[in-house]
Amino acid sequence: MSDKSALRTRLRADRKAAVAALPAATKALLFKRPPAPLAARIAPGTAIGLYHPLADEAPTSGYVDWFFEIGHVIALPWFADRGAAMAFRRWDNPHDPELLERGPFGIVQPRADAALLIPRAMFVPLLGFTVGGDRIGQGAGHYDRWLAAHPGTLAIGMAWDSQLVDSLPSEPHDIRLDLIVTPTRLYET
Repeated sequence: MSDKSALRTRLRADRKAAVAALPAATKALLFKRPPAPLAARIAPGTAIGLYHPLADEAPTSGYVDWFFEIGHVIALPWFADRGAAMAFRRWDNPHDPELLERGPFGIVQPRADAALLIPRAMFVPLLGFTVGGDRIGQGAGHYDRWLAAHPGTLAIGMAWDSQLVDSLPSEPHDIRLDLIVTPTRLYET
């Protein structure tokens, strides 16, 4: 097992334990709206890329609702198949589950007839992060490749406080995050 693979396994287990320890009432109050300094960095009407969280990932539904209600266009990752590059498709109404379908990775995504678009602000899931903006994800590289192909996109990690680590292995293709938001802090890198 590679060092990164072992690190991912440990970080997943740590995140699962930390999230399981949170009372349900506390979890329900978190990530309802972005902190004001973060919201101020995103121009009105900007297309925003969010993600549909996997188990124990920082939830995005509150941010989806908040950005949609103030007039932003919402996009979710979309894959044609398991070997395809990640794209983003518009989610016209986050309150209409009929606009989503199960994608090739088992995660819901916009239907194939939804408009393709390029978000200028993107919220990124992660397993671990540093105060300097390094992140480690699931290992497929989808977000790093997308961000490398779209320079200038505001890259924002969403994480639980427990996901902060002192350092992470970094490779030339890894893209640093501009900001990381947790339930208690906003890290600007």
